Amino acid sequence: MPGAGDEGRAGPAAGPGFWRQVVAQLSTALMVVDPAGRIVALNPAAERLLGRAETEMRGRDAHDLLHRDAGGRPLLRERCPLLQAVADEAAARGEGASYLRGDGRLITISWSASPLRDGGSFKGIAVMFTDVTGDHGARRERAAYTSALEDLNERLTLVAEITDVLGQTLETDEALARLGRLLVPRLADWAAVDLLTRSGQVHRVAVTGPTGRDVALEGERERLPDPGEGDPSPLVRVLNSGDPVLQDEARTAGPPGSPLAAAHSGFLRRVGARSVITVPLGSGRQITGALTLVRTDPAHPFDTADLAVVSDIGRRVGLVIDNARRFGRQRAVAEAMQRNLLAPLPQPGRLRLAARYQPAPAGSQVGGDWYDAFELKDGTLAVVIGDVVGHDLTAAAGMAQLHGILRSLAWDHTGPPSAVVDRLDDAMSAISTVSMATLVLARVEGHPDTGPWTLRWTSAGHPPPLLLTPGGHARYLEAGQGILLGARLGSEASRPDATESLPPGSTLLLYTDGLVEVPGSDLSTGLGGLRRHALALAQAPLDTLCDQLLARMPPGSTDDVALLALRLPTL
Repeated sequence: MPGAGDEGRAGPAAGPGFWRQVVAQLSTALMVVDPAGRIVALNPAAERLLGRAETEMRGRDAHDLLHRDAGGRPLLRERCPLLQAVADEAAARGEGASYLRGDGRLITISWSASPLRDGGSFKGIAVMFTDVTGDHGARRERAAYTSALEDLNERLTLVAEITDVLGQTLETDEALARLGRLLVPRLADWAAVDLLTRSGQVHRVAVTGPTGRDVALEGERERLPDPGEGDPSPLVRVLNSGDPVLQDEARTAGPPGSPLAAAHSGFLRRVGARSVITVPLGSGRQITGALTLVRTDPAHPFDTADLAVVSDIGRRVGLVIDNARRFGRQRAVAEAMQRNLLAPLPQPGRLRLAARYQPAPAGSQVGGDWYDAFELKDGTLAVVIGDVVGHDLTAAAGMAQLHGILRSLAWDHTGPPSAVVDRLDDAMSAISTVSMATLVLARVEGHPDTGPWTLRWTSAGHPPPLLLTPGGHARYLEAGQGILLGARLGSEASRPDATESLPPGSTLLLYTDGLVEVPGSDLSTGLGGLRRHALALAQAPLDTLCDQLLARMPPGSTDDVALLALRLPTL
C-alpha cells in the first residue's frame, strides 16, 4: 500500500522510452519472436544467459537455434510448445525445456510467453525465461518477473486500444461509453467521469460498473470550490491542480469538505471502494474533467504503476473530449448558419414547393448543402440546389456566400440559367472563399396557375433532377450537364442549357448527393433507390413525400442532405 502523501507526489505518465528502459534493465531474460518464430529482439539478460550476442541471433529461427532435447539433440518442431503458442497466438508457460548456449552447454529453463498485439494485429510473442538448472528458487523469481511483464504488456495494450477506439468518434457521450467498456473490468471495478462545465460546475456524466453503464449514479452537478478554499477531496484537488491522486481505503473514508467532495465520497462508499485513482482529463491548462477508477478487492489495490498508466489514459481522453467540444461548437454554428439561410419557400399561384435540410449524422462534419427558391423580377420561379465542396465551417460559410451571390446575379436576368452560372463561376474566386461547388439552377417558365410549364436548367457537376410524371413514370434529367464550379480553366465555352416540358400534375425533385450515396456501393445504386422510392410516393402530399424519402433512403451516409420538391397542379 502507498504511504501517506503519496498521492501528492505522483509524477507524469511514463512514456514509451521509460518502458523500453524497464525491459532492458530486467534481470530476467526476455526474447521476442515474430509470427514466423524468428528472433527479432533480446534484452541483455537473454544475451548473457544464452552466451550469444543479439546480432548473432536476430533473424534466426528460435526453435532451430536454441531448443534441444535432454540429450542435446534437435527437437521435432511439432513437439515445441513455444511454436504452438505462436501458432495459437496465445499465452503459454513451460518448465524444464533445454536451450543450447553459444558455448555448447545445455541449460534447463522455465519460460512464459505472452502474445504481442497492436490494434488487434498479432505481432509475435514475448518470452521470459530463467535458468532453473539446479536452482528451484529461481522459479519464484521467474514467476514474479513473468507476472510483471504480463502486467506491463496488458497495460500498454490497453492504452493503445483506448487511443485507437476513442479516435474513431467526435461525440463526447459515445467516447465516454467506449472508455468505460475498455476500463471495466480490465483495469478497475468501477469508472466515473466528471466534466467541468462553463458555469464552474462539475457534472458526473458517465459511470460504468460490473454490469455496464449505471445511469442511476450519473447526472449529479456540484460547484467546483475555488483553489483557496482548501478542500481536501482528491476530486477537487485533481480538478484544481491537475495532479493525479492514489487513495487507499483509509483515505477514501476521510471527512468531506465541499458539497462536491461529499457527493464524491458518497459515490465511493456506495460502490465499496477499497483503492481509488483519480486523474485529470487533459493536462496543464486544458483540464476538461476527471477520471476516477475504483477497485473493491482489498487484496488487489492500485499501485504507482497503475497510476502512471491511468494518468496517461486521462491525458489522452482529455484531448478527445476537448476536440469533441470544439467540433460540437463548430457544428452548431454551421447548422445555425445553414438553417437561417434557408428562407421560407414561395408558393406562386397553384405551384407547390416543399424542402428539407438534414444535417449529417452526429459525429460527422457538417457540410455546405443548400436549396433555394425565389421569384425573379419577371415573375419566373427560380429553383436551386447546391453543395459546396468540403465538410467544415468554411464550407458552410462558402455556401452562404454563393447563396447571396447567386440570388443577386439571377434576380433580374431573363436569359438562360447557364449565363448566370457562368458569371457566378467567373466571380467566385474573387468574391468568395469557395474553391469548388456543384449546383443546379433552373427556371420554371409558364403561368403559375394554368401553364403550360417549361423547365430550363443547367447543372454544374450536380446529380441530375428527377422528374415524376402522371402514369407512374420517373426519369432523371441528365441533359444540361457541365463541369462543376471552380473547375473551369481559361475561357472555355459557355455551359450547356437544357429544356423540358413539365406535364400538369408532375413532380420535380432536386437533391444533394447525401441522399443517394449508399456506403459500400456505387452512385447508380443510390439513384436507383431514389427513383424507386419516389415512384412509390408520387401521389403522396409533397411534405409527406419529402419526409418519407429521407426516412427510406439507406442509413450510413456521413453527408448533409438538401432536398427540394416542386409539384405542378393538375389541370
